[in-house]
Amino acid sequence: MTTPVCTSASNAAAPMTRTSAYPSFTSYVRARRPVLLRTARSLTANASDAEDLLQTALTKTYVAWERIEDHRALDGYVRRALLNTRTSQWRKRRVDEFACEELPEPEPVPGAPDPAEQQALHDAMWRAIAKLPARQRAMVVLRYYEDLSEAQTAEVLGVSVGTVKSAVSRALGKLREDPELDLVR
Repeated sequence: MTTPVCTSASNAAAPMTRTSAYPSFTSYVRARRPVLLRTARSLTANASDAEDLLQTALTKTYVAWERIEDHRALDGYVRRALLNTRTSQWRKRRVDEFACEELPEPEPVPGAPDPAEQQALHDAMWRAIAKLPARQRAMVVLRYYEDLSEAQTAEVLGVSVGTVKSAVSRALGKLREDPELDLVR
């Protein structure tokens, strides 16, 4: 009787058995997702893109799950899928911006308000509203920014319609007197 000298050689002649560190794809994803997401995050510009990239790589891994013989090498397989997918995305991306000598500016429309003035007015209005007492501010916002009726505003705040009318009237009086809103007048 002869004893094999090289046990690895005799094992190589035997049929290959599958090494399973993870019994299912789901268990693998649950165990390794945080690590793989960090890898994906290092390949992309933001967290949403990283999640999409990881999802795509995991889809490719799931499709090949039965063909992967050594499940101890799954991380390497997924990392390669991440890298290949990211490279493909980078190659396919479109460039929507082009360098030019002169910036294209829209022609001003006669009689149209200046956007900078509109923004200044918007900011001044919100600063003036912020100065109102909390209850009046809530009523003004609900009535004029959320476009609720007096009855709807009263229902939301749990007050009477008359209370809404009087409080909004006082708030509008304070806004008319606000020196920051002289731009409107």
